[in-house]
Amino acid sequence: MDIKLIKELREKTGAGMANCKEALIETGGDIEKAIEYLRKKGAATAAKRAEKVAKEGAVKIAVSEDKKSASIIELNCETDFVSKGEKFQKLSEKIANICLKNKVKNVDDALKTKDENNLTVKDNIDDLVASVGEKVELRRVKFVEISDGFVSSYLHFGSKLGGLVIVRGEYTDSSYDLGNKISMQVVAMNPMAITRDGIPTEVLEKEKEIYVTVAKGENKPEHIIQKIVENKLEKFYQENCLLEQEYINEANLTIGELIKRFEKENGTRFEVVEIVRFQLGM
Repeated sequence: MDIKLIKELREKTGAGMANCKEALIETGGDIEKAIEYLRKKGAATAAKRAEKVAKEGAVKIAVSEDKKSASIIELNCETDFVSKGEKFQKLSEKIANICLKNKVKNVDDALKTKDENNLTVKDNIDDLVASVGEKVELRRVKFVEISDGFVSSYLHFGSKLGGLVIVRGEYTDSSYDLGNKISMQVVAMNPMAITRDGIPTEVLEKEKEIYVTVAKGENKPEHIIQKIVENKLEKFYQENCLLEQEYINEANLTIGELIKRFEKENGTRFEVVEIVRFQLGM
């Protein structure tokens, strides 16, 4: 088999030399048929590895040029070695951009969406599976947009954690920078909600139940228990509501206070209306 033909097929598909040689032998040296052969093999390999656990991977973010929309995705694979590879990283970035461009809101739609080569995201994933020999799956997708504001983001080094902050207000370099810093806060401190109103009632009830049980176990008087519960709930809010959290870059300053200070200094509105946080495997 002509080595030049094998190299050409490898350049077009990214598959290994042995797989390219096999494909060309099976298709009589026809490049186009060999590409189809490899694609089918990739799909077969993906099906064969369907029961494997894909616990490694990457979180990627794509933000539009006007900063009014963004996509965040999580692509999984089996090993850290593959997740750190150039092919996996490039594909995860590509999928984030495809989802942004097409405003894709869920995994099923993402898998059907086509790239500039008229290949679906699933086709691209199957090709990678054939190349690396591991299960690769798109775990989740989130698309956000806002007409009267902007989207800021933060992707942690190593692509294991990423966050988006959707802000209602005027876009400026300084407001966007503040949004990015708050996105870092979201990634680092993992708030449950922006404000107290966003904490689910069932979560609060469970917390209260735990506080009461612990207090009773310590033989606290009944008239003291309610005060203990109130104090612990306040602490819970401060730890889990974004606007009440202490800013990671400045002690004794909450995110809410940071925003108020910015609004006063700049004479502009800055309202966090949504937060998104993806952590690999969580």
